[in-house]
Amino acid sequence: MEKSTIKLLLYYLIAAALGAALHFLFTWLPNPITALVSPVRESVWEHVKLLYFPLLGAALLLGRGGNGMGRTPWLLSLPVSCAILAGVGYLYHITLRGESLYVDLALYFVLLAVGFLLPRALWPLCEWPGTDKAALLLTALLGGLIVWFTFFPPDTALFADLGGAVRTFLTIPV
Repeated sequence: MEKSTIKLLLYYLIAAALGAALHFLFTWLPNPITALVSPVRESVWEHVKLLYFPLLGAALLLGRGGNGMGRTPWLLSLPVSCAILAGVGYLYHITLRGESLYVDLALYFVLLAVGFLLPRALWPLCEWPGTDKAALLLTALLGGLIVWFTFFPPDTALFADLGGAVRTFLTIPV
């Protein structure tokens, strides 16, 4: 196996473990800081955090330096992967009323892999002028929406707690 493939696989496994740990972080340590990076509710939107933060870490680590692909394709793959998760999660959980943990796990691991493989496909886009700024803006905008909707989730299906519990940020003990 090529050295870069081993490195990519290792980072994927670390990101997958980090995302799995993030799922339970708020349950273990309920406070406003952990609420920003961990799902507060069992909503489709809150689970976007499980992809966003591990992929952001991978983008910052794997995209550093001037050699290789750089950060731009990694930052482009991040909102794409998160949008696919929100779309497929909405279709499965809201439209089709699916509740299988195995489907959720498969969706998470597959979309995390997509987030790791997509930068190679998006590399040609990085030659366009302004793509680096657009990628940074999209990633920052998604991060801002994650923070905003953690504190002020709208009353729509994408943000509905599908786990039955009524945990919102407003009920977090401060």
